[in-house]
Amino acid sequence: KVLPACLLLALLLLAPALAAQQERGLIFNLETGELCLQSAQCKSGCCHRANGLSLARCAPKAAEFQACSPKVGASLLPGWAGTGHVPHTAPCPCSLQSIYGVYYKCPCERGLTCDADKTIVGSITNSDFGVCKDPQDSYRR
Repeated sequence: KVLPACLLLALLLLAPALAAQQERGLIFNLETGELCLQSAQCKSGCCHRANGLSLARCAPKAAEFQACSPKVGASLLPGWAGTGHVPHTAPCPCSLQSIYGVYYKCPCERGLTCDADKTIVGSITNSDFGVCKDPQDSYRR
């Protein structure tokens, strides 16, 4: 009779911990400021490092007029390579946001585009940076 009571007590104590683990994990669903290895781990979708020697941490995506990194693959789309500008509706042939999964500049928030000069070398070295812009602003002019 003691074993089932102890088991029941253990389950009651572990239930809240298991529920909380789904909200915020040790590996995924990381909050802003927490250490990360890949952008897929962060709730924001951006694992950022200030320089090559710093630790990467989850950071919010770039807002309008902030510096940004374009998504990898967009510069390599056939017909758009080398033009420096890819329309926001162009499909990205990749699922990764960065080759390395870590950014020096976070990509733009949803609805914004990163206006950057994209190059193959910059995509490989993670050094293509631009500025987040609202694509609706260009249509209004």
